[in-house]
Amino acid sequence: MRRVSNRQTGLRSLVHVLIYGLCAGLLIVALKLIEFRFLVVQHSIEIYGALIALLFAGVGIWLGLKLTRKKEVVVIKEVPAPSQPFAMNEGRLKDLGITKRELEILELIARGMSNREIAEKLFVSENTVKTHSSRLFDKLSAKRRTQAVQIAKEMGLIP
Repeated sequence: MRRVSNRQTGLRSLVHVLIYGLCAGLLIVALKLIEFRFLVVQHSIEIYGALIALLFAGVGIWLGLKLTRKKEVVVIKEVPAPSQPFAMNEGRLKDLGITKRELEILELIARGMSNREIAEKLFVSENTVKTHSSRLFDKLSAKRRTQAVQIAKEMGLIP
């Protein structure tokens, strides 16, 4: 008779457990497939209806986004060149009492320069620019830089 060692017995039992586990797993998978097939057969109309509803919802959202997108419109507007050169309204300038320095600062504001940039260009402090700007705004009855530029253009003080 052959003697079987403890090691061989342990190995055999491990193999038996693995085979048993594999068979049980396959059986569970087979049962789940059968259950799934039963579910699909039993509720096929609901499943197909849901799939069709998802398809139409997706197409509807895509189409809605496509149709309601605003189209980009490019407008090209030609600005006619002035027929005559700019002539400053000297009378209005004297009536308002605007100094040469204030007029110079107003022109730089109209070019879009900041107080710091104006100060660097004119070699003065930023506070000096603020003071001249404040006096200029008072003389033009403006509250903002853009409003001062607009008023000055309407009065013929700057081009």
